[in-house]
Amino acid sequence: MKGKLLFFCLFIVAIAQNVLASADTLSVAALMNTLDEAVNAHKDYVAVRESRIAGLRRQLADADTASTDFFRWNGEMYKEYKAYVCDSAIHYLNVNLNWAECRGDREAACETRLELAYLMASAGMYEEATDLLARIGRASLSARLLPDYYNCLYKLYNELSFYTLDNTFKKRYRALAACYDDSLMQVLPPTATLCLERKEMHKAMAGNMDEAFSINDTRLAGAVPNTPQYALVTYQRSLLYRRAGNRGEEKRFLALSALTDIRLSITDHASLWMLAQLLYEEGDIERAYRYIRFSWDETNRYNARSRSLQTAGILSLIDLTYQAMRERQNDRLRLYIWCISALTLLLVAAMAFIYRQMKRLSVARNHLERANEQLHISNHIKEEYIGRFMNLCSVYINRLDAYRRMVNKKVSAGQTEEVLKMVRSREVLDAGLKDLYENFDSAFLRLFPDFIEKFNELLHPEDRIVLRKGELLNTELRIFALIRLGIDDSSQIAEFLRYSVNTIYNYRAKVKNKACVSREDFETRLMMIR
Repeated sequence: MKGKLLFFCLFIVAIAQNVLASADTLSVAALMNTLDEAVNAHKDYVAVRESRIAGLRRQLADADTASTDFFRWNGEMYKEYKAYVCDSAIHYLNVNLNWAECRGDREAACETRLELAYLMASAGMYEEATDLLARIGRASLSARLLPDYYNCLYKLYNELSFYTLDNTFKKRYRALAACYDDSLMQVLPPTATLCLERKEMHKAMAGNMDEAFSINDTRLAGAVPNTPQYALVTYQRSLLYRRAGNRGEEKRFLALSALTDIRLSITDHASLWMLAQLLYEEGDIERAYRYIRFSWDETNRYNARSRSLQTAGILSLIDLTYQAMRERQNDRLRLYIWCISALTLLLVAAMAFIYRQMKRLSVARNHLERANEQLHISNHIKEEYIGRFMNLCSVYINRLDAYRRMVNKKVSAGQTEEVLKMVRSREVLDAGLKDLYENFDSAFLRLFPDFIEKFNELLHPEDRIVLRKGELLNTELRIFALIRLGIDDSSQIAEFLRYSVNTIYNYRAKVKNKACVSREDFETRLMMIR
């Protein structure tokens, strides 16, 4: 049997050492990320505790109020609420105290008063705790309850010394706390958990940090992870590292303690707001603010005056710094928005400028294309008419030469009357003009084969031009054919067609009056005929 017990103890120690080793190797950054996740998921952990409370409440409702089961289930409810909701914990202790007093169970009544006094002293209800302890006679307590009695008195006066503002009372309370601490150490078994805790504190206060850490190592090895004891031991180890000036390890064990508190839904904690203060001092304002706000909400849930006083100062400081930081961020954000707006306006202006330039370039390209097209047409016209001109010149030269020889022959033969008759005749002139116009018409229609059809589209249907048989162009069409070729001057047109200028004006006006488009657009549309 003893061998089995020894094996079990060694097994537990090995597990604890492995947990401690894993805590040592886990990086602070990883712990912080895990802690962030736990803060975000804290409602899930609260639901677990509430589920346990609901189960205990059903057990309590089924218990007979006169039975010891009622006392026991009330005690279990107190333990669930002890570090969760202070008011509820006090309520269930008061119920048990009334139960014990009504049944004359002095031992149970004293034990409950001590638990109630300790809880009230922790929560800042110092007058109530003092009154409860005054009702307990030292001589009437059993040896089992003496450690609790002295521990309550130590807790009360230590809390009073911490929160009083009067130096005289502060010294008095410290002396009483030290006195009751000595009495506590005399009645505690050397291996008791509380004894080890107090020894660790004494060694640390005396500056014997190696011995203090050694005691904490023993306590940490015996603490099971994810238990209130583990949260307490890791928190107290962080205090040792604070005394030793090792901020990195202090932060690590504060994070471990805070993580355990959150997972167990312990709202009566100090580790998280102390970690928030440490992060604030390091400049991690965002995370410090998130932790202190969460800690403040948990403190309000616990509803203990002393805890609110402890966190109010650092909360106010971090909150002001955080708000100032957010204001600076907002100022930078506003500046960035202004810069982005200005850049956007510049971009819009640049896009508008580029668009206008591209539009102008497009217009210029269109003009250039039309100019090139017009130049191509002009070149084609020139080629066509130059060829026709050279051919006509050659024909007319041959005709003049033939005419010269015939005149010379008749003059040499003395046929002057014949010569005079030939000179007075218009046959030669009319034949030349006919050839000239036929050549012009033929050349023009080769260049603009759809001219007549498209020209008629500019006129009302009833006023469209119908050519006589054998005609290529008539006078009206020939006038506007010359205009299409770029000869817009009426005097030049009149000279070519051998009409008066007024006649040309009349022809132009008459045709424009028949147009189905405005007079201003008529010649523009005419020039667009290809």
